[in-house]
Amino acid sequence: MDKLAYTRPSITQEDVRLVTEAAADGWGERCYEYVDKFEKEFSEYIGVPYAMATSSCTGALHLGLSALGVGKGDEVILADTNWVATIAPILYLDATPVLVDVNRRSWCIDPNEVEKAITSKTRAIIATHLYGNLCELDELEDIAKRNGIYLIEDAAEAIGSEYNNKKAGSFGIFSVFSFHGTKAITTGEGGMLVSSDEKLVEKCRQLNNHGRAKNEQRQFWASELGYKYRMSNLQAALGVSQLKRVNEIVQRKREIFEHYKKLCMNIPDVVLNPENLNEVNSYWMPTLIFNTKDSFNIDELITHLQNNQIDARRFFWPLSEQPIVDNMQSGKNALYLSRRGLNLPSFVDMTFEQQAYVVDCICGYLTSKKVT
Repeated sequence: MDKLAYTRPSITQEDVRLVTEAAADGWGERCYEYVDKFEKEFSEYIGVPYAMATSSCTGALHLGLSALGVGKGDEVILADTNWVATIAPILYLDATPVLVDVNRRSWCIDPNEVEKAITSKTRAIIATHLYGNLCELDELEDIAKRNGIYLIEDAAEAIGSEYNNKKAGSFGIFSVFSFHGTKAITTGEGGMLVSSDEKLVEKCRQLNNHGRAKNEQRQFWASELGYKYRMSNLQAALGVSQLKRVNEIVQRKREIFEHYKKLCMNIPDVVLNPENLNEVNSYWMPTLIFNTKDSFNIDELITHLQNNQIDARRFFWPLSEQPIVDNMQSGKNALYLSRRGLNLPSFVDMTFEQQAYVVDCICGYLTSKKVT
């Protein structure tokens, strides 16, 4: 049997056709035609007026923080449970990341811990929606407003998730999304910054064009030192095509999650991604947390699955444990989840039979180890 990928993109003939069209005709005056179209249609999907396509979600976050003036001496609060891409732009700008623990149930940043971490140097909070799960945005917005600091959404893993009938990524000063090949919709690599703040987005566009001002008449004149995180027209053509199916893809991911939920009902002491009444979870990455009282080795389970042709992956390591971070104590929940969490395969065209095979293999391992 072929190895079951933990995720892979859903590519159609229409996707290929549009990218081919961009490759054949998207040059000269049309060299940003699909980029403009993708930005417009994505901003409409999220429900915000402005969007700027980038070469990566990391680049989008870097540009946004830079446009806000975040730099040396400033502190940015983020969850200890995160991929390195969320902390990296803070370090690029020589600002100080402040790691706080996550909520044990949502796996996202804990507002109570955020409140305790705020100082006179705090400039922003980055709220990462993990695996499609949603942060407590009402509480975080209130904290940001009371303290005069920015709320930023890292919605890289939450395309299609909703909070209080609004799309994830429509809160805060700006938000960022990822279109990596593992995400719900893809441009191969790529990202997007979205915001309701026109001046902020224009500043990001200038920074993203090597610092060249929008109305500058002189050719090859940079008004300031900028960056180059622009998305290509070819990537954007794929994004335009993929976005047409985003609701279908998210619905399929939710169906996969619900089937996993049924299959795992009889496994003792496990929980899956939560969804509150005011939320729609896009379930980008269905995840099991093993709350067994016995000793448990997540890496041993992953090895067992890999030996059975299943490409599962572990929960994120706490950033505080990684060598790029100095002298920060790990959050107890971040530590616990990293040792107990397993991301399940969930590519869009996965069959129910394949899902059953995954769960059978997990149950076989637990039985062999007598984990209860």
